[in-house]
Amino acid sequence: MKGIDYFKHEVLGYFIIKEDKHGISSITLSEEKPKINIIKSCEIENCKKQLKEYLAGTRKIFNIKLDIQGSEFRKKAWNELLKIPYGKTISYEEQAIKMGNPKAARAVGQANGDNPILIIILCHRVIGKNNSLKGFSSFGGIKVKKYLIELEKNNI
Repeated sequence: MKGIDYFKHEVLGYFIIKEDKHGISSITLSEEKPKINIIKSCEIENCKKQLKEYLAGTRKIFNIKLDIQGSEFRKKAWNELLKIPYGKTISYEEQAIKMGNPKAARAVGQANGDNPILIIILCHRVIGKNNSLKGFSSFGGIKVKKYLIELEKNNI
């Protein structure tokens, strides 16, 4: 690991950011203050800055090096998430179709749920076919997903 740090958001909790060899490898949420040994790095500081700007409604696009680890299917699903525009949502089925596998909506949902890089890889922008908020496996669950969708809608 090249770096690890955290910051607290007043509504969502503690964001824990990890950097590995090629870039940011993990962003998770926690209710409790993390007990970690902080390892500072330029990429971690850049990521913290951009996340804070996003959460303040002033950043719509991220410019951060990522170190995405996972199966080819998961990487394909996560890369598709990166294409969803700010303030827009799509369904799991739409994501599966865009990936060239229209019957893979459930597998897409599972891959999105295993996304290790919250917010930057935009899993919160994928909703149920009937516009319902489905699944968000991070701490805070649907409450966090709803917060992020509303944040974007209010800052378009």
